[in-house]
Amino acid sequence: MATNHSGPSAGSVALAFLSGALLGAVTAIVLAPQPGRESRDRILGYARRTGEDLRDLKDRTTDAVEEVVGRGRELVDEISCAVREAIDAGRDAMRREREMNSLD
Repeated sequence: MATNHSGPSAGSVALAFLSGALLGAVTAIVLAPQPGRESRDRILGYARRTGEDLRDLKDRTTDAVEEVVGRGRELVDEISCAVREAIDAGRDAMRREREMNSLD
């Protein structure tokens, strides 16, 4: 039975959080009393760190998706094997039944 998840994903929540943090940091730096060069350097530093955080998030998300896909493939393989075994068992049973009926 499939479940319907209508809430936001963890990735979208993390992206919204990082975006808000970056926007807040930029606003605080721009409004803080300091030279323009220092403000630009600080904004650039925050942008670099946010970029690194986003790359880390992407890597973790990619790893998690690959793991889920791998588990899904294993599950499909297991189910396919069980279905094949059930079909083979049904064929064998039908064959035995036909042989029994032909002997009568």
